[in-house]
Amino acid sequence: MAGALARYRISSYVVGIALLALTLVAMPLKYLADQPAGVAIVSPIHGLLYMVYVVLTFDLGRRAGWPFGRIVLMMLAGTVPFVSFYAERRAVAWIRASA
Repeated sequence: MAGALARYRISSYVVGIALLALTLVAMPLKYLADQPAGVAIVSPIHGLLYMVYVVLTFDLGRRAGWPFGRIVLMMLAGTVPFVSFYAERRAVAWIRASA
């Protein structure tokens, strides 16, 4: 379980940072400065990282015995800026509480 939690924690931070780069840097540059290159680069990277995050979230949730609804909500946390950081803290708390 420790390995799955470590993989999940790393992926949640990486996805959160990529999403922040996309929403706070690349998208404003595209729409406010007419510079679409940032979105063209960061968007596919975030998409790939998000797919890895979903798989690792499912793996952790399955190992921890979480209900399916919780797993889905944790997966969706990677789509809203800053929420993946909160979800990571909650996941760690749930895992530590069950140990």
